[in-house]
Amino acid sequence: MIIVGELINSTRKAIAQAIEQKDKPYLQDLAKRQAESGAAFIDINTAASGNEIENMKWMVELVQEVTDVPLCIDSPSAAALQTGLQLCRQKALVNSITAEKERWEQVLPLVQEFKTGVIALCMEDGGMPESTDDRLRVAEKLVTGLTASGVAKTDIYLDPLIKPLGVNHKFGAEVLETTRLLRERYPEVHIISGLSNVSFGLPERRLINRAFMTMSVAMGMDAFILDPLDQVMMSFLAAARALAGYDEYCMDYIAGVRAGKVKA
Repeated sequence: MIIVGELINSTRKAIAQAIEQKDKPYLQDLAKRQAESGAAFIDINTAASGNEIENMKWMVELVQEVTDVPLCIDSPSAAALQTGLQLCRQKALVNSITAEKERWEQVLPLVQEFKTGVIALCMEDGGMPESTDDRLRVAEKLVTGLTASGVAKTDIYLDPLIKPLGVNHKFGAEVLETTRLLRERYPEVHIISGLSNVSFGLPERRLINRAFMTMSVAMGMDAFILDPLDQVMMSFLAAARALAGYDEYCMDYIAGVRAGKVKA
């Protein structure tokens, strides 16, 4: 499973404050702990800060001082994405591209220039998907367009876009079914989700997130944007991998238990 550590995001109050105060030790410690806890990428988002581009440059540099884990450069601004990507020492992940014409035209050249992986949201100019069929149709457009532009299928991370379960009780089932069908159609493409969206507005959100993650693994999702410092979440992920047949002889699960990283 590919984990994108979500914690260095300026939409979080503590991070916004740390950026404002230039609290380098706090941010570096957060980066190191995410890497040590199993993050394959560390998400960097400074979009909600006062000077996004300068803060993106500062953040990428300070994180790379303490870890070699690749970065996920995350911004609605193509200029900020470019700033972050120019400084990345490892192959990065771009968060994100969509099938919306303007976003596609802004982000695709960066993916091509820097030869990155890319999170591709199943969204187009008409807005958020309304059904499984909508997601599959947009996914086909994204995969076809990206591969035709030279992006390897293994560098594509399709996000079927989970919407809050509290708004419609069928939203979770829609994404689970979409994930199953995407895995059948695109075995080489990654499928990713930002887990926290599903529980927005509900009590005991972590419980919903953990259950959704476990069910998503069974459907074929292989990448998650989450908090790798949540040991319970990471333990559930280890168990889900074993149950879904991704962990031969449960060796990773057993090793995690022995190391004290996987526990009930």
